[in-house]
Amino acid sequence: MKPYILAIDQGTSSSRALVFDSSGALSGLGQQEFTQYFPRNGWVEHDADEIWRTTLSSCHAALRDAGIDSGQLACIGITNQRETTVLWDRASGEPVHKAIVWQDRRTAEHCRKLKQERVDESELQRKTGLLLDPYFSATKLQWLLNEVPGLRERAERGELAAGTVDSFLLWKLTGGRSHFTDASNASRTMLFNLQSQDWDPDLLELFEIPRQVLPEVLDSAADYGASEPALLGSAVPVTGVLGDQQAAAFGQCCFSAGAAKSTYGTGCFLLMHTGDAPVFSRNRLLTTVAYRLEGRTSYAVEGSIFMAGATMQWLRDKLRLIQESSESERLAQACAEDSGVYLVPAFTGLGAPYWDPDARGAIHGLTRDSGIAEIVTAALLSVCYQTRDLTGAIAADGVDLNLLRVDGGMVANEFFLQNLADILACEVHRPVVTETTALGAAYVAGLQAGVFSSLDAITRLWRLDREFSPQRDAAWREEKYTGWRDAVRRTLRER
Repeated sequence: MKPYILAIDQGTSSSRALVFDSSGALSGLGQQEFTQYFPRNGWVEHDADEIWRTTLSSCHAALRDAGIDSGQLACIGITNQRETTVLWDRASGEPVHKAIVWQDRRTAEHCRKLKQERVDESELQRKTGLLLDPYFSATKLQWLLNEVPGLRERAERGELAAGTVDSFLLWKLTGGRSHFTDASNASRTMLFNLQSQDWDPDLLELFEIPRQVLPEVLDSAADYGASEPALLGSAVPVTGVLGDQQAAAFGQCCFSAGAAKSTYGTGCFLLMHTGDAPVFSRNRLLTTVAYRLEGRTSYAVEGSIFMAGATMQWLRDKLRLIQESSESERLAQACAEDSGVYLVPAFTGLGAPYWDPDARGAIHGLTRDSGIAEIVTAALLSVCYQTRDLTGAIAADGVDLNLLRVDGGMVANEFFLQNLADILACEVHRPVVTETTALGAAYVAGLQAGVFSSLDAITRLWRLDREFSPQRDAAWREEKYTGWRDAVRRTLRER
């Protein structure tokens, strides 16, 4: 009997659980969406209790779909929306406030003041690989402790635990016995020192974070404890944790320097493996931990785009221009190529390489001929253009990208992928298994549990579904991208 792995893939808009066998084949799936809260302009919150309930429900659904019980599981791997910050009561395990989501911009003004008054951003980048931005966990946790009455005092008395979503799920799965995170998630908090591979005392002081609230940082493949038997039917070891974008890179077998992937989910995140030493971008990309195995750290550079699939969700749920995201491909194929419409989806600011938290969304180039098809097409192309922003920054740092592996919900859209290849002027490869984020969590957990013998063995499991080669010439590409850059320039607040 093949051993099975349960991968928890806790994302920004839904909680998912997937069962994989030892060949990397998908055997079962469970998924449940949860509520998005927008209490103020630029604020985004989740109910961590709802995250937990939907995660557990999805695990049961995945096991039923696979036709197995928990006794047939070799291990559990966890991957999660990164930077989203949870604070909970150690005794009850209950959150003491809604989770502040990675998209949330409430601390933008605080970040500006820190830049002006106290923080040398080049030194911060040297330590953490990150730029000072509300995207990361540090100022989110600082806000919770300072702005919610009583929480700082409770934290300093040791009554509260904090972490990213992986830590909270691990706590709940293990009945409060495990308060851990892995190095990839820790590297997204702006509190973790890439050189020492531990929480940085100076940054904890800067952001007023009591060390005792934070989890212990482990390797990505490690013994994280076992699930409470009552939750799934038996105790199952948790043996792997990775942040979602690092997990997608792991699932795409980006194990050597220069290998790159881009995930098109709620946001878009391009990671390029840079080897066993951190490489610092001169063009406002991020340096991050790709994974840490047996105490050895592999690094990546990353470009982060906040709105990809979320833009299509906005067209569906808010504008009601489409009923299903899948309709976008048909509409785009029917749209005139020269519509001149550009959508800049800066709904929660712009990420790399602009890092403008105050930018807001805009549509440029509308005429009387513009309609639903033009706006939907502009939304799809905005993701291509934003990816070009990232590959341009990588090229400016001295690395030309010739091949990009892609995954996430949007890669089912072949109009999008062909235009991505055309706008980037590089090969785009879609794998047979596009659930690479969950697959990466399964791989890293299975590595620790002995299901997979090595990274080489995992690499041999990768299979190509389709490749997309550039079909357009350089003049077309530059004309389109120049129009995009002009639209972004008109949108930026921090000019």
